[in-house]
Amino acid sequence: MTRSFRMPLVVAALIGGVAVGRYVGPTAAQGKAGPAAPAIPAELTSYRDVVKQVLPVVVSIESKTKPKKADRSTARRQRPQAIPQDVPEEFRRFFEEYQRRQDEQPPREQAIGFGSGFIVDPAGVIVTNNHVVDGADEVEVTLTDGRKFTSSDIKTDEPTDLAIVRVKANSPLPALRFGDSSQAEIGDRVLAVGAPFGLTGTVTHGIISAKGRFLGGRYDDYLQTDAAINPGNSGGPLVNLAGEVVGINSAIKSRSGGFQGVGLAITSNVARSIMQQLQTTGTVKRGYLGIEMAREVSPGVAAQLGMKDGKGVVVARVIPNSPAAKAGLKTDDVIETVNGQPVPDNRGLLRTVGALPVGKPVEVEVLREGHPQKLTLTLEEQPKGYGERTVQPRRGTVETETVGVEKFGLELADLPADRAEAFGVTGGALVAKVDPDGAAAEAGIGRGVVITKVDRHDVTSAQAAKQALEKADPAKGVLIHVRSADGTTAIVLLKAEKK
Repeated sequence: MTRSFRMPLVVAALIGGVAVGRYVGPTAAQGKAGPAAPAIPAELTSYRDVVKQVLPVVVSIESKTKPKKADRSTARRQRPQAIPQDVPEEFRRFFEEYQRRQDEQPPREQAIGFGSGFIVDPAGVIVTNNHVVDGADEVEVTLTDGRKFTSSDIKTDEPTDLAIVRVKANSPLPALRFGDSSQAEIGDRVLAVGAPFGLTGTVTHGIISAKGRFLGGRYDDYLQTDAAINPGNSGGPLVNLAGEVVGINSAIKSRSGGFQGVGLAITSNVARSIMQQLQTTGTVKRGYLGIEMAREVSPGVAAQLGMKDGKGVVVARVIPNSPAAKAGLKTDDVIETVNGQPVPDNRGLLRTVGALPVGKPVEVEVLREGHPQKLTLTLEEQPKGYGERTVQPRRGTVETETVGVEKFGLELADLPADRAEAFGVTGGALVAKVDPDGAAAEAGIGRGVVITKVDRHDVTSAQAAKQALEKADPAKGVLIHVRSADGTTAIVLLKAEKK
């Protein structure tokens, strides 16, 4: 009864619905198509096309070391050789047989690291991080399709934390192409691909959060991203939505050791240059100008040197016999461009020069005492240990006669010979005391630094520095070069009101 009663009601409802539709349906616009729904870009709904292109090219890398002969002999020495006399004979034979088998076992490889990489050449060239393969005798490379390759052909560049690995394949391998990281903009969407925590073939997405990040290396140039990067992602690619590599995932900023929204990737433009050199010669040669750059320049100093918007690199010292010295570069010159490329700051100059080929002419535009000049120099290979300091100045009380420069709140002493060598200078005036209420303290000068120049003139003693400072107009200001214990030079503007 229930079923036969309900069925007519359903049919009636359907018929009624059709009837109502026919009654209200006809309009003047009947038969015309309504407005088309707005097209949604495919990348807003899925990254599947990019992932299909990129994923087969990303590899996982396990780094291994081969045991040395010395390791085996050491292990044997560490085993108990003498078996106590009171051990029953059957146990004695067991222990002797056990030791014999242990000695006959082939040494085992030891895994020392795990990370990611990606193929950049169908012939089998893989890019990864130096810290992924550092110390490895060989690596095992695994593709997403399961193929494995073992290789000991590893070339590295520690300053940029980059490396390449070559594998031999029977057929061409899929490869990724590099994009131009200089064209990437903050807000661009990117994908990070790799093997975080050993989970191979993992893809995460985000945006470029910042550019030009710095971790302390001379040639650092990182893209910051909020795409999740975790241990194991190192060496994997950061790609744009065209499937081009714009970065190599390398580091995370984290308190926990895991992802916290700040990942760092070496820019593709840095990686491309390093990769090409490692492929060609197996090593990286870097050019150098042969200058010491002044630290951060204050607005007052920038105005005195005629710098535009405070941009440029101030030459604090020219190293004798260097490319800069041969080309006529001078102290207090402001380097504005190298080969037409602007260099807004010290790190920009290091990156630009480090990427240029050695032995080729370079055009440098400088500002000298407010006047633009062009110089041409030829980059030379950096000497071994360039930029490193192994000797630090001795700290302690200055036990020598001092001279005072009252109007700037300074007391100066002659620089002892041992300290001059440690500071990397031939002479100067050691700051023995600073009046906390004086102009020098206000300018940021502290005790223990060395004044090497006053108004572009070298000073070799405390008395010479005092005379130069006494001649200066304190209201107009005087430029001085201050050498710090870490081997860096700052250019400071000393100003004081006339009494």
